Amino acid sequence: MVPTAAGNVPSLDGAALLALAAGAARLADVTVEDWARIPAAHLDGGRLVALRDRVAQLQRSGACDGIVITHGTDTIEETAYLLARTVAPEVPVVVTGAMRTSADADWDGGRNLGDALRVAAATASRGRGVLVAFAGSILAGHEAVKRDALALDAFHAPHGAPLGAVAADGTVAFTRTAPRADRFAAFPARGVLPPVTVHALVPADDGALLYVSRASHAGAVLLGFGAGNLTPGVLSAAERWLADGKPVVLASRCASGEVAPLYGFPGGSRQAIERGLLPAGPRTPWQARIELQLCLAMGMGWEGEA
Repeated sequence: MVPTAAGNVPSLDGAALLALAAGAARLADVTVEDWARIPAAHLDGGRLVALRDRVAQLQRSGACDGIVITHGTDTIEETAYLLARTVAPEVPVVVTGAMRTSADADWDGGRNLGDALRVAAATASRGRGVLVAFAGSILAGHEAVKRDALALDAFHAPHGAPLGAVAADGTVAFTRTAPRADRFAAFPARGVLPPVTVHALVPADDGALLYVSRASHAGAVLLGFGAGNLTPGVLSAAERWLADGKPVVLASRCASGEVAPLYGFPGGSRQAIERGLLPAGPRTPWQARIELQLCLAMGMGWEGEA
């Protein structure tokens, strides 16, 4: 991003990023591909699948030992999750970005890009699949979550833990191994992600909006209160989705923690799960949405664990 009178906009190509990140180009034999120069908020389902297809193609080509993707931070969570679930882990894919523009004195892009190149080139990264390198931390692609809108260390793993870190001297050290994540590695080239809506609950929600949206969507993810509690109206609307053969995943609107069948009042999480709603497991609602889209696209059932 570069600041303009209208606000920050994506302006730099890959070569310019490398030139600004002092010494980054010397960390590896880098081939730059300007796949797109768009804000992360513009990565719709079609573009996201096209990016996945390009990554898979590069992995199969044998032309590279690692892949680095520079990405707007807004939707790294969705991109890294989709890639982690759909590409083979042998050739590492490292996603990174920046919370400041290149014109800011505290621009973090140079360090993050350098760290990502180090991680992608590290022998220890092979077989680890998709990773996110940010602010010195190395996170699994299917666990990385943006937890702060502005902080430099915006990314964490609320349903996991960091896999390792890049030290100030550039040393890459892994301290944890995440389970293999590529459940949907057979996802076809130019595949289609079915439409899945996300519905966040508010007090007194009567379920009318959820009820109406089922006509245009193949599935839904609900952001329930706490451990997954719903209003009676939303649970009733969700049951109509289930009656139509459309799956509904139940996540929590809390920043961390998982849905649990603890509450038995009307609309409580236990009642919702007993009636067929699927607990999101160790996923944010946005990760659960990608997971459900992949399940629907592949004709595969939902699995609670990532």
